[in-house]
Amino acid sequence: MLSAPVVSAFNPPRRILMGPGPSDVYPEVLAAQSRPTVGHLDPLFIAMMDELKSLIQYAFQTENQMTIAVSAPGSAGMETCFVNLLEPGEKVIVCRNGVFGDRMRQNVERIGGVAVMVDSPWGEPVDPDAVRAALHANPDAKFLAFVHAETSTGALSDAKTLCALAKEYGCLSIVDAVTSLGGVELKVDEWGIDAIYSGSQKCLSCVPGLSPVSFSAAAVEKLKARKTAVQSWFLDQSLVMGYWSGGNKRSYHHTAPVNALYALHESLRKLANEGLEHAWQRHHEMHLLLKAGLEKLDINFVVAEASRLPQLNAVYIPAGVDDAAVRSQLLQNYNLEIGAGLGALAGKAWRIGLMGYGARRENVALCLRALEEVLR
Repeated sequence: MLSAPVVSAFNPPRRILMGPGPSDVYPEVLAAQSRPTVGHLDPLFIAMMDELKSLIQYAFQTENQMTIAVSAPGSAGMETCFVNLLEPGEKVIVCRNGVFGDRMRQNVERIGGVAVMVDSPWGEPVDPDAVRAALHANPDAKFLAFVHAETSTGALSDAKTLCALAKEYGCLSIVDAVTSLGGVELKVDEWGIDAIYSGSQKCLSCVPGLSPVSFSAAAVEKLKARKTAVQSWFLDQSLVMGYWSGGNKRSYHHTAPVNALYALHESLRKLANEGLEHAWQRHHEMHLLLKAGLEKLDINFVVAEASRLPQLNAVYIPAGVDDAAVRSQLLQNYNLEIGAGLGALAGKAWRIGLMGYGARRENVALCLRALEEVLR
C-alpha cells in the first residue's frame, strides 16, 4: 500500500494577470465561487441557471433559446459547435490567420469534414474578398468558420461582414468569440451569427473552465436534421438542452460545476451592471493608455491600428532582448504575468492582456513601469 504523501496547502501569490488569459478575476466572482454548494437539480440552482441564461443572452446580444454555458473551457465550446453541426463529408470554409483558426481546421478534419482553407497573414484580419472567392468556388460548402478575435496575434476580424457573406452563399457561420466577448462590439442576432462560443476566463474575468455557447434557430434545425449521431455524447446539445431548458423538470445529463456557475453568474451580472457599451469603451480607453506608454518605450504593435484588439495587445520584442528572461523578471519581481508569442510569433512577440477586471489604470501603469525598469 502506498504511503500518504505529505503535502502542504497550496497558497498561490496574488499575481497581476496581463497575459492572453486567464485574466484577473473579480474579487466578487472569487467570493461567489466560495458560497455553499447545492445540488445541480436544486430548485434554487435551477432558478439561478435561468438567470444565467438570460445574462449570457445579453452578453451575446441574442434571443437564441439554445444559449447555455458548456461545463468545460472555450476549446470545448469550439468542439461543441463543430461536433453538433458538422457531419462527415460536409464542407467548411475555414479562415486561418493564427493558431485558433487552425484549431477549427483540426476539428473539421477529426469529424470527417472537408476544410477549405482561407489563409491570411499572421497579424492581419480575415480578408472578406478571399472568403467571398472561396465561397464562390465552393457552392456546396455548408459552413463558414472564423475567429472573431485571434488570441495568438491580437487581430480583430469583421464578423458582421463575414457573417453577411455566409448568409449570401447559404452557409451557417461558426464564430470563435473566446477573446472578444465582453471586450469589443459583438451582436449575434444583428450580425446573423449562427453558432458562437466563448470562454469564461478572458474579458468576463471569471474563473477558467466554462464556455458560453449560443445556436441560432437555423443552427438548431441543422442539428435536428442530422443523419448521424453527434460524435460526442457529453457535448451533444440535443441531450444537454433538456437540462438547461426543461423548466422545473430538468433532465439529468451531467453533474454541473455548481460553484463555477455561481462565479459565471456573478461575472456576467457585473457586466450587465456596467453595460456592454461601457465595457467595450473601457477596454478601448485602457488600450490607448497602454499604447501611449509602449510607444515611449519604442515597443511596436504586431497588428495595424485599424484591426487591433484593445484587450489583447501583441507587440514585437525589442531587438536584442531575451524574451523568457524579461517575462521571468516581471513575474518574480512584480508578480506580473504577460504572455509569450504563439506559433509564427513565438520568441518574436509578447501578448499583453487588458481583459475584464484587468483592464484598469493601475494595471496599465504597473505594466509600463515594470517593462521600463526591466528593459533598462
